[in-house]
Amino acid sequence: MKLLTLVLGLCMASLTGFSQVAGAINGQWLNPEKDGKVEIYESSGKYYGKLIWMKEPYEADGKTPRKDSKNKDAKLRERPVMNMVILTNFKFEKGKWVDGEVYDPKSGKTYSSVMALKGDKLEIRGYIGTPLLGRTAIFTRP
Repeated sequence: MKLLTLVLGLCMASLTGFSQVAGAINGQWLNPEKDGKVEIYESSGKYYGKLIWMKEPYEADGKTPRKDSKNKDAKLRERPVMNMVILTNFKFEKGKWVDGEVYDPKSGKTYSSVMALKGDKLEIRGYIGTPLLGRTAIFTRP
């Protein structure tokens, strides 16, 4: 009986540790240029990132919110960039967040993506086809 209790205790401890690691990216992150802040959160076991702050949230007139003007889908070009979900559908596997996509509102392009937490930095790699043919952006906590 003691052995069963010990085994169950170890299993529960490992599951708790796993869930803490998976949620380690939750919270706010500044992009490398420090002109945008993303809030990463978990929903239904997947991870998403929403643009919650921009250094320049308005067009040149100072009143009109910046729009998703470079989106390849003409129907989406009028949506505001602020509060847009730009990181989608990441799942946690073996210490990384994989099988997601990152949308770059500056270019209007969407890339396959993987994320990895390295100390206090979040590496987000966007790519087409294979991660070898991509670019990594380093996000930091504000």
